[in-house]
Amino acid sequence: MRLLLLEDDVMIGEAVLDLLRAEQYAVDWVKDGEAADSALRAQQYDLVLLDLGVPKRDGLAVLRGLRARKQRMPVLIATARDSVQQRIEGLDAGADDYVLKPYDLDELLARIRALLRRASGRAEPAYEHLGVSINPGTREATVDGQAVVLSAREWAVLEPLIARPGLVLSRAQIEEKLYSWKDEISSNAVEVYIHGLRKKLGADFIRNVRGVGYSIPRE
Repeated sequence: MRLLLLEDDVMIGEAVLDLLRAEQYAVDWVKDGEAADSALRAQQYDLVLLDLGVPKRDGLAVLRGLRARKQRMPVLIATARDSVQQRIEGLDAGADDYVLKPYDLDELLARIRALLRRASGRAEPAYEHLGVSINPGTREATVDGQAVVLSAREWAVLEPLIARPGLVLSRAQIEEKLYSWKDEISSNAVEVYIHGLRKKLGADFIRNVRGVGYSIPRE
């Protein structure tokens, strides 16, 4: 999953960036509202973590802009502004949830997982499909009830596919969810991770759609 982080405080930004990357999210970090707006116009994100009090363009203006463009990704406001009215303004502008600074990092991760579940149309914490179950919160995976161990990159490839069975993702779309701006992309990385997943989950669990990409069948 690829996230945009808008945070102008370097210490907080570095801490959150390290946390999210340790959870294998691909993260692009920007420090002002204009940079955030440019990134949102150029790239599709699975979630935006948005600070309100940032230079050049206020976080609320960034939020209103992306909603005006009909961009539907979840937005989580992270801010030190603790007045009820300001939280109401953020939610009314199109935010999906908020967390107050200083925030607990485990709570932040839990809120991100909840918003990503909601965006994929699920309420339950685990994905279960065709005998395969994965729980992003606990990093547990099973095949027909038997535990399997997935690498961090295999998790990152599998999650967007199993979240929407039947949806075809191209190699480029999967790469976008795996890598942030500064990461080097290996030319055959996606194929390597797909091969590893097939060995662990079943040869037919992830299918090639010739000339298009990869998909997990609906049934």
